[in-house]
Amino acid sequence: MKLSQFKFKLPEEKIALHPAKYRDESRLMVVHKATGQIEHVIFKDILNYFDDKDVFIFNDTKVFPARLYGNKEKTGARIEVFLLRELNEELRLWDVLVDPARKIRIGNKLYFGDDDSMVAEVIDNTTSRGRTLRFLYDGPHDEFKKALYALGEPPLPPFIHRPAEPEDEERFQTIFAKNEGAVTVPAAGLHFSRELMKRMEIKGIEFSFITMHCGLGGFRDIDVEDLTKHKMDSEQMFVESEACRIVNDAKDRGNKVCAVGTSVMRAIETAVGTDGRLKEFEGWTNKFIFPPYEFSLADAMVSNFHMPLSTMLMLVCSYGGYELIMDAYNIALKEGYRFGTYGDAMLILDK
Repeated sequence: MKLSQFKFKLPEEKIALHPAKYRDESRLMVVHKATGQIEHVIFKDILNYFDDKDVFIFNDTKVFPARLYGNKEKTGARIEVFLLRELNEELRLWDVLVDPARKIRIGNKLYFGDDDSMVAEVIDNTTSRGRTLRFLYDGPHDEFKKALYALGEPPLPPFIHRPAEPEDEERFQTIFAKNEGAVTVPAAGLHFSRELMKRMEIKGIEFSFITMHCGLGGFRDIDVEDLTKHKMDSEQMFVESEACRIVNDAKDRGNKVCAVGTSVMRAIETAVGTDGRLKEFEGWTNKFIFPPYEFSLADAMVSNFHMPLSTMLMLVCSYGGYELIMDAYNIALKEGYRFGTYGDAMLILDK
């Protein structure tokens, strides 16, 4: 398929700038793949579509406060620094993006905090906006991390046109977030509240947790019309034996397995064996799923409403069927659904 087939007109006012007041009270569009039927419910009604011993797979990655603002030495120019990942704990080396990049050269020092308490030196150029920073900090690593994160803020995606606010610290994170490493939140998981997960447990629904540290690749513009030529950024992922056992037992019993979000779907499609069973995995994936694609594991998926031309939209179209999903998106626009990370959700049922 071609990139231009995933274009649609998304008015700015349809993009959610804030989350719903209660996590589980955003809207949920239910799409029945077999019949093409579409229902409009509230997210917590998701319970009604699953039974005892069905399994939900969640991504338990934890977002860290990756966006910092610093000042360049001498000129005092304000520079945005986006932390991507720590490269070396001992040397305090970080892979970052800087903006504006043209001003930041090797050897420059950047100062952070009201009292310039944190200093970093640029030691390498990696891409046009990418730099390697060495933070100059005396003290134990956990103290350094705490001080660094205290200066950062939740890394809201580029289409949420507002500064981060205190509520984002809680709301730009799933309630089951555990393993730190993501620079954006796996959005489909945001709709699950403690109350809803308790009700799911009472109904006998089981949970399987995998970890995929969501990067910025999903927000990068695709610059090729022929999708076979697009290369995804690699993201680190972990699938442990317990997660595999829960999912494979459900498949053996004939129960439904629901993937919560595009990150989970990419992870399980990376880690599934030729026999259709989930296998342990530790490493990196750059799996790019676009139509047509044969899925091997999930019987259902939850996903938010994604931006035009995004790799997330392509994955959802692969799972639900291109025409059905694009029709559903048109209906969502007419019905006033909210798009983006803080927006509403869709449940696609395969059976």
